[in-house]
Amino acid sequence: MKVILCGYNWAGCKALQLLLESGHEVFVFTHDSPNYVHDLKGLCQRKGISFSTEKIGSKNLPFKPDIIASIYYRYIISPDIINLVDGKIFNLHPSLLPEYRGCSSLTWALINGESQTGFSFHYIDCGIDTGNILLQKKIPIEDFDTQQSLYFKVMFEALKYFNEVLDRVMANEQGIPQLKGETGHYYPRGCPFNGVIDINWSIEMKERFIRAMIYPPLPAAKFNNRDIYHLDDLKRSEN
Repeated sequence: MKVILCGYNWAGCKALQLLLESGHEVFVFTHDSPNYVHDLKGLCQRKGISFSTEKIGSKNLPFKPDIIASIYYRYIISPDIINLVDGKIFNLHPSLLPEYRGCSSLTWALINGESQTGFSFHYIDCGIDTGNILLQKKIPIEDFDTQQSLYFKVMFEALKYFNEVLDRVMANEQGIPQLKGETGHYYPRGCPFNGVIDINWSIEMKERFIRAMIYPPLPAAKFNNRDIYHLDDLKRSEN
């Protein structure tokens, strides 16, 4: 089967590995990675897989794919690409859609004090994270989770189902429509609250926010221009 993988980070690397193990012909669209992000581009180079760091478009496709998988890809995929594969295009989103559409869904779930999150494999349509749900699983948020631990917990579990979702799409399963009018939470790209702690927040909110900003070496939470890694750091800064 000819597969286009639009991917990035650990999840994108794992998806490529699974596709290659299944014997598919794969072309990858990805992004350049900083040193702290798992490097899908580098993995393609080591495996001899053709790739591009340009945004996927109808003019730079290497072949007509049977299916397109978007796994942590950072660009919105245009309608002409969706139509090219007759809708056989799906995405992995780290939330229980329709809740937490958009960006930084795990980070915001931590900040907002949710007791659970999860992941949703869904068809890509012309909206943002609005396509029919193919598979969805709940994952608890522990009161010791950080942004980093929650990301890997969700992604490790999600990629266990990647091949199953691939089969469902190729079998033309329609999936379950998301409820019309249900928007849940939606957040645009960007660091929540610019990474800065508000003195007026509750102590519980401050503690969650500190954990939600932990993804080394990305910047920690800030207060009075100081890095805050623990609640004790904040208490000292407040005094």
